Amino acid sequence: MDMQGAAERADGILDAVMKEIEPEVQWTHGPTTTGSCDVTRRRTVMTIISAERRGSFLGVVDRFWRKSGYKIKAINNDVDVPAIFAQTKDGFGVTLIVGGEGQVFFEVDSPCVKKSDVAEPATPPNGRSYAGVELIPRPNVHSDFWSAGAT
Repeated sequence: MDMQGAAERADGILDAVMKEIEPEVQWTHGPTTTGSCDVTRRRTVMTIISAERRGSFLGVVDRFWRKSGYKIKAINNDVDVPAIFAQTKDGFGVTLIVGGEGQVFFEVDSPCVKKSDVAEPATPPNGRSYAGVELIPRPNVHSDFWSAGAT
């Protein structure tokens, strides 16, 4: 597998988890980065996930990753910045981190693969694209379910 293939595999992993989240959340692509033999794809959730709904959100992702055969490597149960770190059977690292103001970030890191060029993701974001913007804003999309209780 080369870096483009790894990027496509990472996109598939991200597509699958986003489809599992109901009701749907809006997301945008984060930056793609490459190392000497690895690639990282990122997605940033733009839907406001309230503190009251955060546990439910994490639970949906955790259950899906376990059902998909991912090994859960670590869970950070911090109230403000919880995270789940997992690994696929083929060695991709998969992370969910809740950051500032409850913004959710997904990241998929490939194992070491053959060096190649890497194209931008083929899957369009399901909301506004922040391509070319230096800093993605904090979550700004309201959901009657996921944002319940948020002020």
